[in-house]
Amino acid sequence: MKRYDGNPRDEHQWNEALICMTQPHQSEFSRPVTSNQAGIHPRLAQNLQRHLNTEFQRPVAPHSKAAYQELATALGDSQRPIVLDSFCGTGMSTAILAARHPDHFVIGIDQSAHRLGKHISASDSNYLLLRANAEDLWQLLLQNGHLLAHHYLLYPNPWPKSKHLQRRVHGHGSFPALLALGGEIEVRSNWQLYLEEFGVAMFLAGRPGTVAQISGEPSLTLFEEKYRLSGHSLWRFHSPPP
Repeated sequence: MKRYDGNPRDEHQWNEALICMTQPHQSEFSRPVTSNQAGIHPRLAQNLQRHLNTEFQRPVAPHSKAAYQELATALGDSQRPIVLDSFCGTGMSTAILAARHPDHFVIGIDQSAHRLGKHISASDSNYLLLRANAEDLWQLLLQNGHLLAHHYLLYPNPWPKSKHLQRRVHGHGSFPALLALGGEIEVRSNWQLYLEEFGVAMFLAGRPGTVAQISGEPSLTLFEEKYRLSGHSLWRFHSPPP
């Protein structure tokens, strides 16, 4: 884990320090999402209803169990509200969110040890990075009575091929766990249709929200910065707490 000697203390400093040190080269610019799906997936409602009526039974991976034990130790008897940063990548967003929510405990989760190993950390922080499968940790949080104040899902894999609906967050069997965790939900993507479809799934599940374009905000993730510099339109879905 890399450490930034300047030890930034607020969101502005994190953006300045992390983005400046990770500006993409021209060869790293990104192409917009392309898909064979032109509108909301025709099987979205049917797929969602099946998941809402069926218990998700996939076993929790051993490394996710170990991650939760680390989290339980870190939480202790703390009553601080929890912010979850699912699919956090290098943890850049987690650090920024920790500065944005200083009175909360912020958890960043990603399945890649390689990505997490690139994190630039600050001491005396109110966040923890864990290598775990997101759907596993969602289940474990629920099983242990934890609910969320905020849940961020920033640029998850959109799985743009139509046949991969069930790999998308809102098409996956773990989506009911995301709903049960509650909290204010924010999802970002550079594929507008993905967020519109996510919004329809949320509406059908009783959690309406809005989709809007992002402009004039500092990047929260390295992917967001890369997409912004590549000229992509960036989008956000937001749903207030239930």
